Amino acid sequence: MRKALLTSIALVPLLAACGGGLSVGVGVGGGSGGVGVGASASVPIVGGDTQTTTNQLTVSMFKIDANGVGAEIGTMKLRDGRGGLHIETALSSLPPGPHGFHLHENPNCGPGMKDGKMAAGMAAGGHYDPNATGKHEGPFNNGHRGDLPVLVVDAKGNATQSLNALHLTVNDTRGRAFVIHEGDDNFSDQPKPLGGGGARIACGVVSTP
Repeated sequence: MRKALLTSIALVPLLAACGGGLSVGVGVGGGSGGVGVGASASVPIVGGDTQTTTNQLTVSMFKIDANGVGAEIGTMKLRDGRGGLHIETALSSLPPGPHGFHLHENPNCGPGMKDGKMAAGMAAGGHYDPNATGKHEGPFNNGHRGDLPVLVVDAKGNATQSLNALHLTVNDTRGRAFVIHEGDDNFSDQPKPLGGGGARIACGVVSTP
């Protein structure tokens, strides 16, 4: 009996030492029995499209025409995820159907000259193309990095989609502009350049840090 008691007493500091070793640097679990390895207190758990607060932005979108920037039509939430830039759209007052959708070079939604006359959104410049590919090939190929998936607007004029752009991050969008085009996008420069989307009908500038 005395031997068993001494053995139990000897084990107490050993267990305490082991418990202390588990808790250092990994947080204290709140489940059964006290000491655990729960990482939620200090280590972010990454998966899917999870993100940190430093990599999130909300962008306001506006109607545009040859006279300038018009009414706000909603917002887009941007965040970094495993599939690249994740975009959640909450837009309204758009023509129903598919629309070309791109990240453009300049943080300016104003009009500019095209073919000798003022046109909507031309101050935004061309598609974001930092590698100077000169090719419009869609969001999953190796052309413009600003090429985005087609934006689909429902019969009521609303666009509430979740889109991913593999080659972009939130930081890539800072100091640039998102542009929605009048027509569809075939992710090619044939038979018309830049997917054939045509006129620019909506735009939103992304703020710099």
